[in-house]
Amino acid sequence: MLDKTKPRIGLQLAVLPILLTFIVLGIQLFMFDTFTPHVPLIMGIGIAALVGRWNGTSWKDMEEGMLHVVSVGLPAIGILILVGMLTGVWIASGTVPTLIYFGLELISPQLFLAAAALMCAVVSVSLGTSWGTVGTVGLALMGIGAGFEIPVYWTAGAVVSGAFFGDKVSPLSDTTNLAPAVTGVDLFDHIRNLVPTTLPAMLIALVIYLVAGFSLVGDESSSLARIASINNGLTEHFMLSWWTVLPVVLVIGLAVMRMPAMPVLFTGVLLGGLAALVFQGENIKNLFVYAFSGYEIATGVAAIDGLLNRGGIQSMTWVITLLLIALSFGGILESTGSMRAILDAVVKRIKGFGSLQTSAIGSSMVTNIVAGDPYLSIALTGRMFGPAYRGMGYSMLNLSRATEEGGTLVSPLVPWNAGGAVVITSLGLGVYSGSPIDLLYIPLAFACWLSPLIGILYAWTGWFSPLASDEEKNVWEAQGEEVMEFDTWGDESVRFNRDVYRVN
Repeated sequence: MLDKTKPRIGLQLAVLPILLTFIVLGIQLFMFDTFTPHVPLIMGIGIAALVGRWNGTSWKDMEEGMLHVVSVGLPAIGILILVGMLTGVWIASGTVPTLIYFGLELISPQLFLAAAALMCAVVSVSLGTSWGTVGTVGLALMGIGAGFEIPVYWTAGAVVSGAFFGDKVSPLSDTTNLAPAVTGVDLFDHIRNLVPTTLPAMLIALVIYLVAGFSLVGDESSSLARIASINNGLTEHFMLSWWTVLPVVLVIGLAVMRMPAMPVLFTGVLLGGLAALVFQGENIKNLFVYAFSGYEIATGVAAIDGLLNRGGIQSMTWVITLLLIALSFGGILESTGSMRAILDAVVKRIKGFGSLQTSAIGSSMVTNIVAGDPYLSIALTGRMFGPAYRGMGYSMLNLSRATEEGGTLVSPLVPWNAGGAVVITSLGLGVYSGSPIDLLYIPLAFACWLSPLIGILYAWTGWFSPLASDEEKNVWEAQGEEVMEFDTWGDESVRFNRDVYRVN
């Protein structure tokens, strides 16, 4: 991204592929009432390639740029494959049905949404992966919500709020480790600096879910009849006991011991397979089928069949192909210089710390929307905005928080983003199959979009916006970090000087 030898591209030309891609996406969504963003994004890659060639970028450079960014996303694809396997096997083992059964028995319908958000938060902090949480515990909670006759988008909003809140503050999370690594701050300092924005957002979300729970639950007798029907169907087809929840307990235990996400998820697949053999009488041949193609059952109860007929590696092909295409789109935009031109234009208009922090959060959001990948949004924003924070004398903790708020938390709110695609597929929402009504989960994932707004408020008021310590400045100097020079007159007006120099 910082290669000065590559051809420079004008802002209007840089924005053109993004604008045209969004026009095609809008036509598909609003005119044809379908949402499969794969083809519009592929068209965007073609448009970006034409713009790049027009501007003098060789196809070889664009191809290498796409392959480089795709390689960055390969660990995420590995997690997606394991989540698909885990979902299919955990349904067959009775783990997910048991969670649904006891959830319907023990959780009050009025308290369900708040309880769902809290449960997902705890599991996500423990596992360090929002995707794994959504695909397992989140799926079970969707069944419980269906039993209580709560609209699926409300349940999905609560699940997403809790899962991605937990992902953001977990020391085991890949994005939570990426943000401080890119910005050069300590991991646990970074997590502590997330609390002032993340915790209030989650508390506000819980209050809203509590209020909504009491207003959404209708006729108690109707709900009780539906719950009885679901639970009877589950007990008829599965052996349900606390033993079948053991895979969840052991996986969380491994995560707490700080094992990496992929080995933990793979262990969960093996434990689920063992539970299916012991408790459900399954055979090994069927387990291979469930892990690859997903679980299938015909109970005669539509709510159960619709919920449990899912999982497997094949269920993740929609997400994986979308992720590969989105990463390629982001890679070609970076290799042609489009991303840098856009971020340069943003940085050039900075007037003070408030606008700097807002721009960093906004740029991370826009990169999330355009490139479709939270990792790229964190990495690009952290690399581009670092010199400006050092030039103003503000701690890089502000930047690491900004990248997480626009990256990790906005990811599930963008349907073609990796995070949004996982949510849609894992929770069985209807967007990817042609019904965009379940996009309503996006505004209902309150914790995800409230946190960036609180962060912007702090930036303009100066609250929880630490200046760089002498120790941090000494580290910059020792490492020769780039710094952007600012000329200031008073507190309000800051003139941006485009020169970039190294401290040493």
